[in-house]
Amino acid sequence: MSIKYTEDHEWVKVEGDIATVGITQHAQDALGDVVFVELPEVGKTYVQKDTAGVVESVKAAADVYMPVSGEVVEVNQALADEPSLANSDPMGAGWFFKVKLAQPDEVAALMDEAAYTAFAA
Repeated sequence: MSIKYTEDHEWVKVEGDIATVGITQHAQDALGDVVFVELPEVGKTYVQKDTAGVVESVKAAADVYMPVSGEVVEVNQALADEPSLANSDPMGAGWFFKVKLAQPDEVAALMDEAAYTAFAA
């Protein structure tokens, strides 16, 4: 189970045909204190690069893009009540949504940790 990254600072963790998506540590550092998260609708299908949600901080608002094509099967309701989870645990409890992969080959084209670290530097 590897974690992949996008140029839009989302992370993707694939388990079987389900991808869990969130924002990276770098993204939450840039945003500052997250105060609101708009999550995608469960059951809705997106294609890669579609806007799937919004994250708002005290400094800025940023779109959250769909890193892979597929159907949203779950959203992290805890973020609605406690958006600061995106800051305190962005790669864990602060995950945003889960997607059933429509095109698993899209995952292979995403960056690995080393490539993302170099990209985000």
